[in-house]
Amino acid sequence: MVMLSNVTVTYPNGITALHPTDLTFEKGKFTVLLGPSGAGKSTLLRTLNGLVRPTEGHVESRDLGPILASAKIMRKHRLFTGMIFQQHHLIGRLTVLANVLMGRIGIRGAGRSFLPAPKEEKIIALNALERLGLLPRALERADMLSGGQQQRVGIARAMAQQPHIILADEPVASLDPSTAERVLSDLHRICREDGITAIVSLHQVDFARRFADRIVGLHQGHVVFDGNANQLTPAIISKIYEAPQPLAAEAAE
Repeated sequence: MVMLSNVTVTYPNGITALHPTDLTFEKGKFTVLLGPSGAGKSTLLRTLNGLVRPTEGHVESRDLGPILASAKIMRKHRLFTGMIFQQHHLIGRLTVLANVLMGRIGIRGAGRSFLPAPKEEKIIALNALERLGLLPRALERADMLSGGQQQRVGIARAMAQQPHIILADEPVASLDPSTAERVLSDLHRICREDGITAIVSLHQVDFARRFADRIVGLHQGHVVFDGNANQLTPAIISKIYEAPQPLAAEAAE
């Protein structure tokens, strides 16, 4: 479980990207942060792994306590928090397997990362690729894969951490609808099978309805909805996607 208590984020330019927010994310649940660009989704996600420090309030892990309490606690929290980005950030000239093994660097230690990966680490990485249907491509260069395949490599890299929490920031925004559905289906299935807490930002209402156990709707840095898909009425969707006020949304993320 991870919890935000009165978390507020105001950037140096004076824009408040996230207004006072209290949210608790339960173990094993697949939560979608729904909203347009500039709603505060990315800011909220980045507070959950310490990439963005709250101006006020704190983020707390049930097992570790406040994640910013010390460098040691932050490091331990990040070891078991996988991150999936909109742009998959693969190293194209390296093999698919080598990219997935990057997910083990924090666990192995930076010094050992220059040494060949031990057999046990390779087994973990290959198993992650197999679960995503990419085992036959393990020894190919990453830049030879399609966009959807590269994003699934990004998921495999996160899964190689053997995480307790997955944070995914618009993971299908650059994919066509069919490919996006497959990528989200794979992510949802693996998180469900492994009991991983997933917090995924999306702007597609149909995907949120299909995959989310819980939907948190954001508008201009405010939580304006928190419930399940059945409670997501047309009126609430309109509230989430209401036209932003000038200056507020563009600088929020």
